[in-house]
Amino acid sequence: MNTVIQIALYLLTLATWVIIIQAVMSWLIAFNVINTHNDFVRQVWTTLDRITEPLYRPIRRIMPDFGALDLSPIVVLICIQILRIVLEGQIQPTYIS
Repeated sequence: MNTVIQIALYLLTLATWVIIIQAVMSWLIAFNVINTHNDFVRQVWTTLDRITEPLYRPIRRIMPDFGALDLSPIVVLICIQILRIVLEGQIQPTYIS
């Protein structure tokens, strides 16, 4: 059972990093530091968007519209941290005699 929880924790860590990378990349695109006319940048952006959009969509339906400010990544990160705390509480120590 611990192995399944450890895999879930690893996937939550991976999801956290993907969300952070996508948020930083969106800021860089918004401030025109990187350009989406570059094929590589566009492919990375499209891939990150396709990965994160299913996580954001339910939250965007519930939350009010703040215009250009999108708070759904923050809400998803908070939910991931709550889930991480719950899963870490389920890990049982293994004793080697």
